[in-house]
Amino acid sequence: MLKKQRAAYILSKLNEFYPSPPIPLAHKDVYTLLIAVLLSAQCTDSRVNQVTPILFKKAENPKDMSLISIQSIYEIIRPCGLAPQKSKAISKLSNILVDKFYGEVPENLEALKGLPGVGHKTASVVMSQGFGHPAFPVDTHIHRLAQRWGLTNGRNVTQTEKDLRLLFPRKNWSALHLQFIYFGREFCSAWNCDGTICKICTALYPKRKTAPKTRKA
Repeated sequence: MLKKQRAAYILSKLNEFYPSPPIPLAHKDVYTLLIAVLLSAQCTDSRVNQVTPILFKKAENPKDMSLISIQSIYEIIRPCGLAPQKSKAISKLSNILVDKFYGEVPENLEALKGLPGVGHKTASVVMSQGFGHPAFPVDTHIHRLAQRWGLTNGRNVTQTEKDLRLLFPRKNWSALHLQFIYFGREFCSAWNCDGTICKICTALYPKRKTAPKTRKA
């Protein structure tokens, strides 16, 4: 099966499994989504969803968040991990949004990436899920699956994102980002599938007997 054929099959199957994939992080607007995505780094979505209602009850917009102390933010988000860095980033970016963007999250990838604690993946998720712009940010699940399914050499997440964007229609990028993640968690994780077990792996590579080597993100 050629790479383009594999991509077409994967798109079809993921649409069957997850026809309308929901955004896993609870939020009410673009700002709360930005904070939730920032907190999700090296933390599970379920843990983030436990923490954010407490944080947003205290402050749910940049102005209010800029008025509370970093220590107060830290005490709330501590269960998420990397809390010292994340609490400082949340405080600083909230101040920047107030001072430079009139309290609004900028609808611009480069402006988002210029905010403290916001890298390419976080900015891309916000552009996609917050503003509706097609994007295909790559996390560990997507990076692993793309290699198992022969869509990229997995040299790094930047290359993986580039390869996936070339293989799939632009209109499907945002949904596919979520569909890859959901499938990777449910059927093709690092523990319950080694590239020879799940339905997509076995369909794409029916003769595969040993686990393919994959590079970490």
